[in-house]
Amino acid sequence: MADIRNAERVDSVFKTHQPQIVFHAAAHKHVSLMEANPVEAITNNVIGTRNLVQAALDHNIERFVLISTDKAVRPSSIYGATKRLAEMTVIDAAHQHKRAFTVVRFGNVLGSRGSIIPIFKNQIANGGPVTITHPDMVRFFMTIPEAVYLVLQASSMQNGGEVFVLNMGQPVRILDLAEDLIKLSGLEPNKDIEITFTGIRPGEKLAEELWDEGTPLMQTSHPDIFRLDQDASFLIPNLPQAIEQLSALGTDRAAINKFIDELIPGSHISETQPSDLQPLTLDL
Repeated sequence: MADIRNAERVDSVFKTHQPQIVFHAAAHKHVSLMEANPVEAITNNVIGTRNLVQAALDHNIERFVLISTDKAVRPSSIYGATKRLAEMTVIDAAHQHKRAFTVVRFGNVLGSRGSIIPIFKNQIANGGPVTITHPDMVRFFMTIPEAVYLVLQASSMQNGGEVFVLNMGQPVRILDLAEDLIKLSGLEPNKDIEITFTGIRPGEKLAEELWDEGTPLMQTSHPDIFRLDQDASFLIPNLPQAIEQLSALGTDRAAINKFIDELIPGSHISETQPSDLQPLTLDL
């Protein structure tokens, strides 16, 4: 057990176990949770990634793979922005130190913690309603075995500094998914089980993207793995100093949003104001 925000503990783990390859998936996630806890997102997803990258450099780790998300593209949320900064941290280290550090980016994984299908199934079992934020909401989905297989394949291709994107197929409309699950349960949507729309939450998009518009995709040796053609959006001058500045902003949400939007190309998290955030209720 270790907290990646504790650089000394991370260094001790690396020193003890001497790994050859690191798969970094230790992120605080879910848009609504991180909108309500921006400092936790920054310290874990950004500072924690920096600590892991530094430990990997110090201990001559052969390969480092960051598991990223479609929400890092033109981020509209704190979660997406911190994952984009994590990507930039890994790519910056790869270029600065000529190391085989890389990023693998994909969308939602069915069956992972917080996945929408178990939530819908639970709502159906309880007699409804099934809650959806917006009728036009669409998302990319992939199964756990597919995601693991393709991440492992991508990790074997890396030379350093790549951003790989997995083929997620066509996006799925969440309303269609909910209706199909209700029908598979032997029930009728909006007759036996009501579907209600709750409204888009702060930081959410109607549709996610896997890469920035205009960024070319390159074929790799695997038909379901693509490599982004590198551009300046991943290489920010003096990135370590910028991350220190971000960390120093503390809990000033407006300043955090403004700083991130200036730092990350295409970011627009300032559109989500602190006053927009609603109390969060979790059913665990």
